[in-house]
Amino acid sequence: MGIVAVKSIEERRLQEQARLDGLKSAQERNKWGQYATPPGLALSLARYARTLMGKTPVQFLDPALGTGSFFSALSQVYPQNSIATATGIELDPLFSEAAETLWGGEKLQVVQGDFTKQDVSQRFNLVLTNPPYVRHHHLSGVDKDRLKAQIFRSLQLDISGLSGLYCYFMLLSHDWMEERGLAVWLVPSEFMDVNYGGIVRHYLSARVTLLHIHRFCPTDVQFTDALVSSAVVVFRKSAPPADHAVRFSLAGPIERPYAEALVPLDTLRQSRKWTRFPTNTASVDTGEFKLGDLFTIKRGLATGNNKFFLLTETCIDEWQIPRHFVKPILPGPRYLSSDVIEALPSGAPLVSPSLFLLDCNEPEERIEANWPRFFAYLQTGKEQKIDQAYLAGHRSPWYSQEQRPPAPFLCTYMGRSRNGAHPFRFLWNHSQATAHNVYLMLYPKGPLRNALALRPELEARVFEALQSITAAHFATEGRVYGGGLHKVEPRELAQVPARNVLESIGPLAGIARQEKLFA
Repeated sequence: MGIVAVKSIEERRLQEQARLDGLKSAQERNKWGQYATPPGLALSLARYARTLMGKTPVQFLDPALGTGSFFSALSQVYPQNSIATATGIELDPLFSEAAETLWGGEKLQVVQGDFTKQDVSQRFNLVLTNPPYVRHHHLSGVDKDRLKAQIFRSLQLDISGLSGLYCYFMLLSHDWMEERGLAVWLVPSEFMDVNYGGIVRHYLSARVTLLHIHRFCPTDVQFTDALVSSAVVVFRKSAPPADHAVRFSLAGPIERPYAEALVPLDTLRQSRKWTRFPTNTASVDTGEFKLGDLFTIKRGLATGNNKFFLLTETCIDEWQIPRHFVKPILPGPRYLSSDVIEALPSGAPLVSPSLFLLDCNEPEERIEANWPRFFAYLQTGKEQKIDQAYLAGHRSPWYSQEQRPPAPFLCTYMGRSRNGAHPFRFLWNHSQATAHNVYLMLYPKGPLRNALALRPELEARVFEALQSITAAHFATEGRVYGGGLHKVEPRELAQVPARNVLESIGPLAGIARQEKLFA
């Protein structure tokens, strides 16, 4: 098939892709995990695969064929007759029919069906694919059990039920590959950080020879219709050499990244988070103090329905809710004009809007008898079935809350980094307000708590030290999603270096070090 013919079919393919995409709503495509590979990116990855394959005739497999973007790209970069065999598997019958119409006479065998349910009929030396990005909550319990069993039978790996479908695809493809076969996967980069990605990271660092991971800039979303940060994962099906090092690159095209580094395999295996590479290739365990050594870090409380459980003064007065059933709570970070939260004489925060958390342990019968207007408010919640929602339904009574006492320091849970600005804010809370789950709450513990008990005035220096933690300090922790959205969980914040916070307590830092040494 000549290049002119291929390009002609590619033009028709793009038209067909657009037509088929238009048949499903964004919600339906999200459920299917259907996000078409941009043609320029497909060509880039096909060219990269060719440089690694050399002159070896290609036996190509795409387990998530779509309309055939990667087969089209391979056909454009490889000479005629260099593609010995090609197979594409596609679940959606409309897409498989389109691929068969477009490419069926051009060496591509199109199989309509679920890749995870196919028997291995032959093996391939090149897997080049963009698997479906289906989140775990779109997978049934039956499918998860089946997939977990398949992975265990094949690789003796126990994959988490929180894994996205692309993780199963990557691991199940192992049996489809020839020894020393090459795999090039375009996948969400989240597996590099999250706990459920641990099995995938183990597979890549222990079972195969991981050659290269290229992570696109988080603000450079590869799929215009999916807010997801993407990575290219390249490996060979072979045991890794003892002295192997993996190429990590960041931003720009895979052929000309903006930053790259070789990471020794031993370093990679010890790292909980792979997004620290290539910008930080230092030894993983420095033995230095981290925030988790100085603070107990908890996520703010989850109410289950903020509109119902977070009340204004007007609402409290209107429904005659007794004041001992409400407590002050901070509004969202966008309402905080200052990083220092001052307090009113009552202990409530000097912020606007002024919000209060409904938290009551009295039985409904007593509320009805003593506070009928408050009881009527609870009935409005029942009419909305708030009492039957997951969080409220697991509380007794349903209008009580988990306990999150006020914390002297807080950190925002998520944020965007614009023009190099820090995505997270540290806050100093002088009030008696608790916080909901858009914040992380930092409670001093151990050496820091003891130091502040001796000298409370050191809180100001601790806050200054927290604010001096730069975005670079978060480079190895937290996670970044498409569009540059940053998130940090309590365990991730706990790993951020805290030397400057420790030094802020001056001479007491030496005592703190000794406490850690003998802990």
